[in-house]
Amino acid sequence: MKIYIAEHAGYCFGVKRAVEMAEKILEESVDMPIYSLGPLIHNPQVVEYLNSKGLKVIDKIEGVDNGKIIIRAHGVPYSLQKKIEDLDLELIDCTCPYVKAVHKRVREYRDNGYKIVIIGDKNHPEVIGINGWCNDEAIIINEEEEAKDMPRYDKICVVSQTTNRLEKFERLSNIVMEKGNEVKVFNTICNATNLRQTACEKLAKKVDAMIVIGGYNSSNTNKLAEISKRYCNNVYHIELYKDLPLQEIRKFNTIGITAGASTPDWIIKEVVDTMNNINNNEIMEAIENTLVQIHRGDILKGKVIYVTDEEIMVNINYKSDGIITKDELSNDPDINPKDLYKEGDEIEVYVVKLDDGEGNVVLSRRRFEAIRGWEELERAYKNNEIIECKVITDVKGGLSVLVNGINGFMPASQISLEYVNDLSLYKGKKLSAKIIDFDRGRRRLILSSKEVEKMELEKKIDELWNSLEVGKTIEGRVERLTNFGAFVDIGGVDGLIHISDLSWTRINHPSEVVKVGDKVQVQVLDFDRDRNRISLGLKQTLPQPWDIFIENRKVGDVISGKVVNILDFGAFVRLEEGVDGLIHVSQISKEHVNKPSDRLEVGQNVTVKIIDINEEDERISLSMKALEEDMEVEPLENQDIDVTIEDIAKNE
Repeated sequence: MKIYIAEHAGYCFGVKRAVEMAEKILEESVDMPIYSLGPLIHNPQVVEYLNSKGLKVIDKIEGVDNGKIIIRAHGVPYSLQKKIEDLDLELIDCTCPYVKAVHKRVREYRDNGYKIVIIGDKNHPEVIGINGWCNDEAIIINEEEEAKDMPRYDKICVVSQTTNRLEKFERLSNIVMEKGNEVKVFNTICNATNLRQTACEKLAKKVDAMIVIGGYNSSNTNKLAEISKRYCNNVYHIELYKDLPLQEIRKFNTIGITAGASTPDWIIKEVVDTMNNINNNEIMEAIENTLVQIHRGDILKGKVIYVTDEEIMVNINYKSDGIITKDELSNDPDINPKDLYKEGDEIEVYVVKLDDGEGNVVLSRRRFEAIRGWEELERAYKNNEIIECKVITDVKGGLSVLVNGINGFMPASQISLEYVNDLSLYKGKKLSAKIIDFDRGRRRLILSSKEVEKMELEKKIDELWNSLEVGKTIEGRVERLTNFGAFVDIGGVDGLIHISDLSWTRINHPSEVVKVGDKVQVQVLDFDRDRNRISLGLKQTLPQPWDIFIENRKVGDVISGKVVNILDFGAFVRLEEGVDGLIHVSQISKEHVNKPSDRLEVGQNVTVKIIDINEEDERISLSMKALEEDMEVEPLENQDIDVTIEDIAKNE
């Protein structure tokens, strides 16, 4: 095994400066509290080391009365720096000089009317700090689409997060250059970052495996890992020497090592010593010491090595890798391993047997889920919890479902409050359900989604009753008709529209106004929860016929209607608006009429003239006689007369 260390690996100037300044302050100020506003650098081991020396990491300055505040290498917004100064706290500025230069530049160009554009991660502390020096008004872009969607400006100033990749910065800044009339582009990527990334790329191209050392949350370390993966198939990002995958790396002939800008020399040295300063026998012994002893039935944690459509290979820190076949992955036959896991995922597994005949340990995720699943289901059953289940298929009498990796049964009668005719429609669906029968020993699991529906309906009904108000208009659905009215579902509760409240005009049966299935707007007239009764009105939501009549008709209008009732003194006619008017017996005809029934009959269509409207008493007087009079010969002055001078002379 040959080991190569990339040039420019480890501490950059800014990080090294920040750590050395912090160490010096800690030595000089033993009697004064020293705080770091956020982790000084992105390396948990260094942060822990400084903490042991007395440096306390805080997220905000509120509550700090005295002491020294160290600003970390990433820098902070101007407003925060000023706030520290205004609180009379001693400020120790450990901001990287290269980052400080970016602060100065964006402030200067912002004051000169330029729109600041920062290429970088908007959530990274350095970018947040830079934005704070241009009044938090910068446009921050990290993807091509963000650059393309950017509006146009007259003047633009472009800067970069110092740990960016040069290729990415150039690509995005070229797009931004098209967005302004005057665009100033400043490559503020730290030269040390460029050198480190270039060296990493060069080394990754020639080795079998790359080891990238640095904090898992370190931006520049993660970029080194990304670059390594482009050119090398085997890349391992670690923080400490103990994270080295000794069992895996022993098979490689050449290994490259690089480290992030926040990684101290002593951590790099420990990694190199672990790989370089022990002979093969010691490596094997070290590897053996890291291996776990396993037995059939054990539950272990492992890391996914690769995934295919049929199986998953898992590193369980044993002398052999473990394999999970598709049938041991899940009780769901339609599941695809690639939909569940990817390389690098950590999972818990059940050991089925130690050797499948080809040297692999046989593992099961399905059996692990069953063990954990039964425990969770027992708790859910005892606590009457709602759980989610997936329908596998329909079977005789109900549905076969899967919940927490365990097969259960849902009887047809427990699927829904409504009758279910075709159970096959539920295949593949996810249902919320409750466990209604549970026996772990007999592996009996019976579920009901009907119980959940019932609970939800009860809640809905309770909310409905609480929302009811006399006079409130709500929507409902006509469920059934009777001789005395219509029953309407208003959301799980039926209300009654009495026949007298269906229409402003008299009707003989509700079917004259509504039919089953109609959606209607109804008004709440009265309700009694104790007696479970709700009185509704349909006509109350409609305009009154009298109002429509008054708006559209006047005395003298001729209108059609139907005779609806005949009495001795006259006949009542239902007009088009639904109101009734009276034809007095004296107004039926010019000829004398003894009684209305001599000339009229119920159901007869007639044309009448309105001769009087009494708005106060809501009475309408109609006349057929007036129409007869209107049809007589018009007066002489209205007739066309053909008379000559000779005719007049003769008459004289």
